[in-house]
Amino acid sequence: MRTTAPDGQTVATLYSEHHGWLQGWLRRRLGCTHQASDLAQDTFLRLLKHDTLPRIDEPRAYLTTIAKGVLVNWYRRQSLEQAWLEALAAQPQALVPSEEERYLILDALNELDALLNALPPLVKRAFLLAQVAEYKYEDIAEELGVSLATVKRHMRQAFRHCLQHFDDIMAERS
Repeated sequence: MRTTAPDGQTVATLYSEHHGWLQGWLRRRLGCTHQASDLAQDTFLRLLKHDTLPRIDEPRAYLTTIAKGVLVNWYRRQSLEQAWLEALAAQPQALVPSEEERYLILDALNELDALLNALPPLVKRAFLLAQVAEYKYEDIAEELGVSLATVKRHMRQAFRHCLQHFDDIMAERS
């Protein structure tokens, strides 16, 4: 795949001209060369997912914007992993999952986190209040300061979003 911008610039050109700079930018923020290298690669992978690039007048500003999103996702995953490890540490030894199970659970948690973060904030909050905290829709409406009809609309949106994600997974497997 050769992703090209309207001005003829390709991801390969961006990579060769700016990868070292981007990796240094990330290293200064993370304090870790290895993690910076991984996140720089992730930044360019995001570019490769698009059929075409927009016109890029300021490549470093453009790459910085994408890298900031990659960095935010990385911090979110780190926070989720830390919470998971703390929950594991509180478990009796007999209930601690194997390394393989830990990896699978953490992967599922990261996927669920990404799925829910794709929802608008109020929709996500309503969904979590209903599914995790087991609030009734009336209680959610009161908590969020919205009407019952709005809560129902938010829940429909969240369920449709989850079902679409499930359908996408099933389509990939077949």
